Amino acid sequence: MKITIKTRVNSGLQNVKSGFTEKLFLALNPPFPPVKLLEFGGCETGDMVSLRLNFILFKQTWTSEITEDAQTDNEWYFVDQGIKLPFFLKSWTHRHVVKQEDTGSIIIDDITYSTGALLTDLIMYPILMGQFLYRKPIYKKVFK
Repeated sequence: MKITIKTRVNSGLQNVKSGFTEKLFLALNPPFPPVKLLEFGGCETGDMVSLRLNFILFKQTWTSEITEDAQTDNEWYFVDQGIKLPFFLKSWTHRHVVKQEDTGSIIIDDITYSTGALLTDLIMYPILMGQFLYRKPIYKKVFK
């Protein structure tokens, strides 16, 4: 399944890029499930990000590797690929893109995931969509 969410912010490309920090990563996490950050290596190829999701009755570890990053004058992106995922996900690729637009930028969350079955992909879609829509006002506040 694929989810794409675009958020316009009033900040230039370089400012947005420099704002993609551990602090922003933690701010972007919705209240549920609570997240404990285990590792934040950054946003460059080879960096690792690992967290523990607390679903109250059980905990799951999610580890992603940054498998690609690049920048041009008008765009910066990096890709995180899930390498250790919660049991309900079989694959995860999240392409983070920031494009310069006039005096601001657009942040694009481009996610491709699979649970291994179409029915559970469809069940997870509104849950994951909500998790990423939660980011929009945070992006706007941080990059005003």
